[in-house]
Amino acid sequence: MADATGILVFGDAPAGQLGSTAQELLAAGRSLADSLGQELTIALLGADVARAPQQAISQGADRVLAVTSPALGDYHPDLYLSAMQSVVTETNPGIILISRNNEGRELAPRLAFRLGVGLAQDCLEVGVDTDTGRLLANRPVYGGSAVAVVSCNQTPQIAAVRPKTYEPLDADSARSGDVIAYPVDIDASEAKSRVVDVVQEEAAGIKLEDARIVVSGGRGLGGPEPFAQLEELAALLGGAVGASRAAVDSGWVPANQQVGLTGKTITPDLYITVAISGASQHMAGCSGSKAIVAINKDGDANIFKEARYGVVGDWEKVIPALTETIRELTQS
Repeated sequence: MADATGILVFGDAPAGQLGSTAQELLAAGRSLADSLGQELTIALLGADVARAPQQAISQGADRVLAVTSPALGDYHPDLYLSAMQSVVTETNPGIILISRNNEGRELAPRLAFRLGVGLAQDCLEVGVDTDTGRLLANRPVYGGSAVAVVSCNQTPQIAAVRPKTYEPLDADSARSGDVIAYPVDIDASEAKSRVVDVVQEEAAGIKLEDARIVVSGGRGLGGPEPFAQLEELAALLGGAVGASRAAVDSGWVPANQQVGLTGKTITPDLYITVAISGASQHMAGCSGSKAIVAINKDGDANIFKEARYGVVGDWEKVIPALTETIRELTQS
């Protein structure tokens, strides 16, 4: 695309509020825009984005496109893709950022295909080559054991950014920007599939990806029953319970509790791992933790190389003692 310029971020506005992943992308996009001296635009998709545009401006956007249509009320990949392509054609951006959340995993590659360009997937960080002005993206390779720096040779350059790798910018109510209504006429017949039913999954407590404290269990727990002890500990700490892929694959806990390369990415202040070996696949999802505490009876486990604090011991003795101590401290 000739004369392409500017940074375009795609975001959502659940219940009329700026989505968490949109806030993270604005932080990434603001850094790129400042480096290039270009404008940062966010396109908010939905039936009604309400107050989200002003929130987006306060958190770094120069311009907001309120991309609205009744057809965008519920997520549908074909309809959202149509709206996104329309925005790209109209704005002609040089760089596009999309969150690699559940929807973004589906939309980013399809948008790149429609535009005839490549895609930098699962990016941990995005930057700019100061010599060429081209996008540089850091992404994990070899199961997360190494990080590769990739660039895009076609325009627009598209990167799918892993959630929780950027901290949202502090809101600044003094910032000003343009809010542009961008209604789109979407033909519902474009949808190649239809939603038959929507099942709401009941969730109690703090979402795993939002928790400031996470306690995770692995294969070494031996079964699903010990997770009750981890839940007790997490509850005392005001945190959430996670798991390794091995525990999920064994059917001990639901898939939405998996931390790792093929699970959720978390960035808690405190991450307590119990009977987790620390394979690269798991560490790819928790490397952003501020402090990792490892409990494992194998003193040679890889997790101790990543942990700030470690306990070499049997979890069946360590966890009850730790839980009781924390209970005494919190209730005293």
